[in-house]
This record gives sequence, structure tokens and C-alpha cells, in this order.
Amino acid sequence: MAGRVGAQDLEPRRWTHLPAGSLTGSLTYVHTRGDVIFDPVLQLDDVTVESDTVVASVVHAFDLFGVTGRFDLIAPWQDIRWKGLVSGAPASRSQQGFDDPWVRLSINLAGAPALRGKEFVEYQQAHPDRTVVGVGFGAKLPLGKYDPDRLLNIGQNRFAFMSQLGAVHYRGPWSFELTGTTLLFTRNDDFFGGNTLEQDPVFAVQGHVVHTFANRWWVSAGAGYTRGGESRINGVAKDDERVNLFTGLAFGMPIGGSQGLKLAYIRGDAREAVGSDTDSLLLSWTIRF
Repeated sequence: MAGRVGAQDLEPRRWTHLPAGSLTGSLTYVHTRGDVIFDPVLQLDDVTVESDTVVASVVHAFDLFGVTGRFDLIAPWQDIRWKGLVSGAPASRSQQGFDDPWVRLSINLAGAPALRGKEFVEYQQAHPDRTVVGVGFGAKLPLGKYDPDRLLNIGQNRFAFMSQLGAVHYRGPWSFELTGTTLLFTRNDDFFGGNTLEQDPVFAVQGHVVHTFANRWWVSAGAGYTRGGESRINGVAKDDERVNLFTGLAFGMPIGGSQGLKLAYIRGDAREAVGSDTDSLLLSWTIRF
């Protein structure tokens, strides 16, 4: 779970200054494959995972007392397959359905006044070197597909609450981003086998370097680190803290004046005995209405 959240949150241009009143829609395809390492008590060995995910998202920027606010709605659908050994015997499981959706509210506190049209363009041209500081708050809603009789599921059957603090410094065609994230989880009272699952907070940090060319094409390199998420089953600690390192490369290009494409690669590496090592390829199409 912690690894999946970290991979999803490795996003360059998180605090980009958007024109007030703009509405943007995106459709993203992600292919992921890798190895999953479970607690030895579960007797799950040599487990591999492969998934195809389609994510629909909407971003609305608005004027919030003179600064730029942003609302995100993110709805993923997933087809995921697990294969491995259960007590030494080959087994597999597949599941298709909606993952838990995210809602998120962000506020650019400094460096991003709420502007529209010509004023927005003139402000960017007049301030090629500036710093934007923002905060964000989000919630993951337990609406995804979930079967309490199965250990592996798409949905998590609990809320997750996210808080973020970040900044991006623009210097000509370059931008340098840093974001800190805290994830808090509610209890799952209908976990596998009728048990109760609790999980400690997950703390994450990510950074990106982005270069934008004169034709508005852009490239980025980034890295993220997550730590925490030790779980408790019926109050008993499992000593399964997750530590994950994520690295990524992304490339974006405009199509006309209102559309764009993004291609990205994300590598996830588990740094503890429990976690996942994954490779993800991402292709995203965005349109501004």
C-alpha cells in the first residue's frame, strides 16, 4: 500500500501556476510490473505483480482570495494480476475494477496570484525567476473494489488523508521542486479473515528538476523517498515498516494550444524486507477546456 501511494505521488510540476478559471482533464495509462515481498508469516513467496491502470482526472484552478487554488479529482480503474507460491504451491489471483478515488485541494500561498488570460501571460513573462509555495490536502475514499475474503485487493476499505507542503523555484527555463507529504490511514475493520488492520503514518519527500524548452516541450528527472506504514493486526504490531525509493524521468510536449502528451518512467525499490520492486511506464493525454 505505501509503495503504491508513493509511486502515484511522484509527480513533477505539482505546484505549477495555473490560470484562474481553467479546467483541465487528463486520461492516463500506466503499465506496472515487478516483485512483491510479503511478511514470511503469510507464506507467500516469489510473488510477481503486473497491472494495467487507467486514470481519469480533472483539475480546476480558481481564485481563492487573490491566490490560486486548485481542486483535483482522480479516479483510477485497474486490472491487476498476482502470481506466486502459497505455502510452496503455485497460485494466482486477478482482479479488475475501480481503485479508491482521490480528491485534493491545493493552495499556492505565494508566488502565484490568481490571474486570467492576458494578465496571467504578462505576469509569467515579467517574473521568469520566482518561487511558488503551496499546501495541499487530500483524501482517498474507500469506494474501490474490495473483497474481505481476499488478502490482495485493489481497494483498501479505509480512508487515507494526505497533507502536503511544497515549493517550486523558477529560474528561466529551469524549475526546481520539493514536496513533503504525510499520509494518515483510518482503520479497516473488515480486513482479511475478519481481522482489524491499522497502519502508522507514511512520510514522503520528493524532488524534481524540470527544463522547459522554447517550444514548450519539457523534460524532468525526479526522486522520492517514503518511510513508515508499519501495520497492526488486531492490535499486534507486524514489524513491517515500508521504506521505498522512487526515481523517475518524464517528457512532455504540447499539441496545439490546449492539449498535451506526457511520457514517464518510474522505478520503485523497496529498502526493507517487506515491499515491492516495480517498473512503471506512463502515457498521459491532457486537454484544457
